[in-house]
Amino acid sequence: MRKIINPSQEQWAELVKRPAKNLEELEAGILETFKQVRERGDAALLELAKKYDGVQLEQLLVTQEEITAAEASLTVELKEAILQAYSNIQVFHTHQAEPMHQIETMPGVTCWRKSVAIEKVGLYIPGGTAPLFSTLLMLGVPARIAGCRELVLCTPPSKDGTVHPAILYTASLLGVTRVVKAGGAQAIAAMAYGTQSVPAVYKIFGPGNQYVTVAKQLVSKAGVAIDLPAGPSEVLVIADESANPAFVAADLLSQAEHGPDSQVVLLTNSEVFLDRVEAELEAQLAVLPREDFASKALGNSLGLVFDSIAEMLDFSNLYAPEHLILSILNFEEALDSIVNAGSVFLGNYSPESAGDYASGTNHTLPTNGYARAYSGVSLDSFVKKITFQHITPEGLQNIGGTIETMAAAEGLEAHKNAVSIRLKEVNRV
Repeated sequence: MRKIINPSQEQWAELVKRPAKNLEELEAGILETFKQVRERGDAALLELAKKYDGVQLEQLLVTQEEITAAEASLTVELKEAILQAYSNIQVFHTHQAEPMHQIETMPGVTCWRKSVAIEKVGLYIPGGTAPLFSTLLMLGVPARIAGCRELVLCTPPSKDGTVHPAILYTASLLGVTRVVKAGGAQAIAAMAYGTQSVPAVYKIFGPGNQYVTVAKQLVSKAGVAIDLPAGPSEVLVIADESANPAFVAADLLSQAEHGPDSQVVLLTNSEVFLDRVEAELEAQLAVLPREDFASKALGNSLGLVFDSIAEMLDFSNLYAPEHLILSILNFEEALDSIVNAGSVFLGNYSPESAGDYASGTNHTLPTNGYARAYSGVSLDSFVKKITFQHITPEGLQNIGGTIETMAAAEGLEAHKNAVSIRLKEVNRV
């Protein structure tokens, strides 16, 4: 980790920058993929699976036989773990539903707002070096609670043409019957534009590599909604000398192992503690199966020493981390100071892994500083909020003059007349 002691505030803007990528260079190739999928549909998806995934598929859709076989192949322990995570995620997201309230803003003028599910959503689940069936839970559970009518799942096949059994088992739990063996930008194109096997959807969710990220950004320009701007995973840990260096190192590595472009940041008020964490990082890294990924990610990462917790919180808010861990004494006193973060983990016994898998909160979160303005995925992500209003004749008499005055001031006579013509009718009665 790059270590800096008491960085000046003039340095902060540079320190919060993520590792840069020139994603624009990828656009030309992705747009060509889009063109092929739009023009040739399933045939293009099959051809691109052979080109990019190295597999010759007979068909794109997963069969019921494959789903049944997948369930039989999983251990009882894993199925029970998935069911427990499913339950916790469902409990947390169910309580996000907002009751509908009718509000009379003035006599005779009633307004309300109703949550309506997005009818068709697409879920993209990576299946390469880490088959993220946990992400399928994070997306599929709130989609089902919201009442989305159609869920389409795209995930890349392995070299033998199969989909990871845990992904298929989780899809079955969620009632997702259309599982498509397609990955990368071509999967995003299929869900955005539709093919013979893949219906076009209204909103696309899910993480992916840089090709998937750019593909989602491009379809969002074409009118298909996406969940949020996503990028490499990241965590920022604020720790004082009450923290356990082994725990902190484990939390940093849990994000570093996602990939070489991940970033982990440690803020502490003790240089001695930072040195102890670095020793733990070295020891734990040596035994990780994904040591190569994690090691490269640590090369993008920072260890910063500040004089106070307040300074660390200020830096964290500027950084706006996807995951924020507070391993400090009296963390409760810091909560009101947190304004920019995707998800926050409190105390020495709240590992970020809990949120990734099973505590109940959603792990699909804004990265790359987008937590300054974006929230993570929630039940709200799968619904639209439609407003309604009803105005009685009495209500129109009460509010009509206000509308007429404002419309006239803007020079919009037709707006004014839409009220005036009604008032004449009401006043004649």
